[in-house]
Amino acid sequence: MAPHLDPLPRESLPEFEPIFQMVEGAMGFLPNSLLTMARWPELLQAFAGLAGTVNLSPKLDPELRSLVAFVTSNASGCRYCQAHTSHGTHRQGVDAEKLHDAFAFETSDRFDGAERAALRLARDAALVPSRVGREHFDALRAHFDDDEILAIVAVISLFGWLNRWNDTLATTLEDGPLAFGREHLAAQGWDPEKHA
Repeated sequence: MAPHLDPLPRESLPEFEPIFQMVEGAMGFLPNSLLTMARWPELLQAFAGLAGTVNLSPKLDPELRSLVAFVTSNASGCRYCQAHTSHGTHRQGVDAEKLHDAFAFETSDRFDGAERAALRLARDAALVPSRVGREHFDALRAHFDDDEILAIVAVISLFGWLNRWNDTLATTLEDGPLAFGREHLAAQGWDPEKHA
């Protein structure tokens, strides 16, 4: 299938090459979503600043940040972001078994109480309407300070935006995340659908 809006060719966007190189270095590839976003240069610039702030924050362990992004994307149903976040989680050092168990984090012994509280918030905040209540924050406060909780909510919110962007535009998956999704997520029912 084709995306609803084609990404621009990278070579036509030399002004964004520093951003692209930084993203490519962190992710291992350049997302088509950014090349589509480049159609509105101010949007791409603003998004890069927000994403950099959220993803590079020292307030949250990178492994937990990746798991929160994955569970958020899974709950929202965006196949593109599920492939990206699972691929990124694996690049952060999370083994395939723990990634598989993220679908059942509530009962898996691979997750501790802090991870369960964060992933529960990610799952329930990604639903429409949100199912987050006071009990989520009570559980989080047993493990995280307010700055860390804010960082968790920032990751959920960033990926909420990305989930809507990529699912709505049917952004085409890149080879690396597509192959990773087929190898590691298909057993849980993942299919690239319109993103292939």
